[in-house]
Amino acid sequence: MAEASSADSITGSEQLDAATDQAIAACGGDARQAVTALIVANEFLEAQVRELQATVSDGYARGKFEPVPPDRKDWYD
Repeated sequence: MAEASSADSITGSEQLDAATDQAIAACGGDARQAVTALIVANEFLEAQVRELQATVSDGYARGKFEPVPPDRKDWYD
């Protein structure tokens, strides 16, 4: 139980700092490389979201997503 209460006492800022340190450490201490890796990961996740939004039926989404523009060349990349 002591572990749970100590985890709850960590602020969002402290969690963010720890995650930042972990990302930089994972990239060998190079902050620029860590930022690049995070940007690539974010673009991958955004592409997955777009793909999933395109496959969700309009009836299920009920207008929660913007419709896919028919002229978007990059939509299926």
